[in-house]
Amino acid sequence: MGGSATPPVWPRGVGHPAIRSVRGDRGILNRMACLAPTAPERLLDSQGRPYFLWDCDLTLEEFRLGLQNPDANVRAYLVGKLMRQAKPDDVFNYVSPREIQELWPRLERYLGRSRPFWTWLFERWKAQGRAFR
Repeated sequence: MGGSATPPVWPRGVGHPAIRSVRGDRGILNRMACLAPTAPERLLDSQGRPYFLWDCDLTLEEFRLGLQNPDANVRAYLVGKLMRQAKPDDVFNYVSPREIQELWPRLERYLGRSRPFWTWLFERWKAQGRAFR
């Protein structure tokens, strides 16, 4: 008891059997369908606010309308807030990778501590030749 178990070591390039079937040849998820977004019944509070907008009084509908604002700075702020505060799997329910890439110069400053993750993710995708749709 008390000792920590050593995790199993999988042969190089094989990976854990539970994720092997959803990984692509190049090492990252090939399809967005593999994501695990928050269940609809857990997404909103009693006033219709999504969990990732805990610090402001916007409903999900108001947030979605904000994502369509003609002012790119407003969209960048909201997308940055989403990327900073939501689970990564939930982000792609509201914006596409292409939209993120287009807003990147404006939204990067809003990412806070999540910036290294998002930078890494998009750099990996670019290095692997993924198209941003």
